[in-house]
Amino acid sequence: MLAETGAYHAAEGTVQSGAWLLIALPALGAAVLLLGGRRLDRWGHWLGVLMSWAAFVWGALLFFDLLGRDGEERAVQVHLFEWIHAGAFQLDAGLLVDPLSLAFVLLVTFVGSLIHVYSVAYMEHDPDRRRFFAYLNLFVASMLLLVLADSYLLLFVGWEGVGLASYLLIGFWNHNPAYATAAKKAFIVNRVGDVGLSLAIMAMFLAFGTVTFSGVFAEAGNASEAQLTVIGLLLLVGACGKSAQFPLQSWLGDAMAGPTPVSALIHAATMVTAGVYLVVRSMPVYVGAPDAQLVVVVVGAITLVYGAIVGCAKDDIKKALAASTMSQIGYMMLAAGLGPVGAAFAIFHLLTHGFFKAGMFLGAGSVMHGMNDSVNMRTFGRLSGVMKITWVTFGLGWLAIIGFPFLSGFWSKDKIIESAFVGEGWRPWVFGLTALLAAGVTAFYMSRLFFMTFQGKEKRWADDAHPHESPALMTVPMMILAVGSAFLGLALGVSDGLVHWLEPVIGHAEHHEPVLSVPVITGSTLVLVALGVFLAWRMYWNEPVPRTAPRGSLLTRAARRDLFQDDVNEGLFMRPGQYLTRTLVFVDNKGVDGAVGGLAALVGGLGGRLRRVQTGLVRSYAASMLAGVVILLGGLLAVRL
Repeated sequence: MLAETGAYHAAEGTVQSGAWLLIALPALGAAVLLLGGRRLDRWGHWLGVLMSWAAFVWGALLFFDLLGRDGEERAVQVHLFEWIHAGAFQLDAGLLVDPLSLAFVLLVTFVGSLIHVYSVAYMEHDPDRRRFFAYLNLFVASMLLLVLADSYLLLFVGWEGVGLASYLLIGFWNHNPAYATAAKKAFIVNRVGDVGLSLAIMAMFLAFGTVTFSGVFAEAGNASEAQLTVIGLLLLVGACGKSAQFPLQSWLGDAMAGPTPVSALIHAATMVTAGVYLVVRSMPVYVGAPDAQLVVVVVGAITLVYGAIVGCAKDDIKKALAASTMSQIGYMMLAAGLGPVGAAFAIFHLLTHGFFKAGMFLGAGSVMHGMNDSVNMRTFGRLSGVMKITWVTFGLGWLAIIGFPFLSGFWSKDKIIESAFVGEGWRPWVFGLTALLAAGVTAFYMSRLFFMTFQGKEKRWADDAHPHESPALMTVPMMILAVGSAFLGLALGVSDGLVHWLEPVIGHAEHHEPVLSVPVITGSTLVLVALGVFLAWRMYWNEPVPRTAPRGSLLTRAARRDLFQDDVNEGLFMRPGQYLTRTLVFVDNKGVDGAVGGLAALVGGLGGRLRRVQTGLVRSYAASMLAGVVILLGGLLAVRL
């Protein structure tokens, strides 16, 4: 396993040594668009599109260059420059081009480039479209730096860059106070996770004297389980922040305030997958820390169920998709915590999810484009007749995510469910059944979303709504993503092609039989999926859907409020923090400042009163001296008596 031995090869040839262009091209696009000003408004968006596609082409060249290599030759290290030389801390900046990083490069650049094209039409009437594309380029560049870095510290630079770019994109329409608040919330919650990652990097340096991947993984085998457990848990905190996993998931739904292409880019294919990448990349650490692995699985399972429950109650089409993203990332995190046997399947599902979820987010944007920016699914219905391309492309994404046989989600998600049933004792039953039941819930809430939007017994449009199909610049990217939703899983899953491709990075995973036979697991999954679809059909297609949401059960009302996550955060952290701040301010004002001010007033008052004694009259001073002598003599006499 390359990660354990650190057997990375130096770059050879123009393509490999030019890997830095993957980051430089979109970064250059962002710089030009931001510094060029209004003079670039007419054509700047096309520059952003060009830079993103150029990065994809260069990434494809790197992919084909490594495709013909075997084993250890698939990991190439590209030295960039001397970076930090401070005492015992020596670190050069470099890139690591290997199967795992290239899988992310191709996903980020290809899906990201399609979203760039879609955004040309979606943001057509926005006066700040050039700046929007600058932020898109900045985001892509930061994400590429994150996945290509050869050390945790350089990864952290990309990690923070992604956080900054997401803040700028989510709050792009910051003239709306709610959107600005959503961006700030995402930024702050992510900073909590970033503290965990920064502490993990510090712990690595203390334990191993290095923060490079090769150095950390080579030393991980000699470290104690306690050290690896601490590092693994701190890494998980960082992953939870970026990937919206429990308990740092509260920002994701609010982040839907950003333009829809932002939701597709950040919350489907790129930023929310960064946490999964971090865990999978750090697999040698987790292999030596079984307790940390178990926590990863538990967090993934909780988030998987959490997102599914919330998704069942949302009427906002984008927030329903956001809850779905949270749940699907939970699947990936659960798989990543299973070790090498599940890590490959986590990446498998990550890639297929990037296509069908990005396609559905873009489909949601297309619906909003045709429905006067409405996001309330209760005011849609029967849009299939007027938005046929959006209907078909969205429908393929829907079938893929619910695991319809032979579409992408069927190949990737079912592998995770099978892996969850592998093991001994109570774990395969708890985690396997959780993953299995969540597949049925996923089928219900995604079918609910699809039926409420495109099907149903009646149209629920407002009188001023005139739904229509989107322009070609929006529909063509949706069609390409729909093709990926249908066939990518088959292409990657044939003969476990992706598993073999990733094996040099995550290691060889021994095949173990699940506690239930594979046909039983697959059959049970399909039965639950069919039940979920049937229930959604009965409730949201076969029956009239009220335009106003009914009060619902206690669980429904809780799910509408995201299971009270904001109330919990406000009660446990925000309000106590406010009270603590107010208390400290009071103590500072009345205590510290009061003591200083009181001492100054005391000295000033005494000085003022003593100053009155200084009259400048000789007879006054003589009287004072006489009084002093009398008091002194009186005191002496009193002592002697």
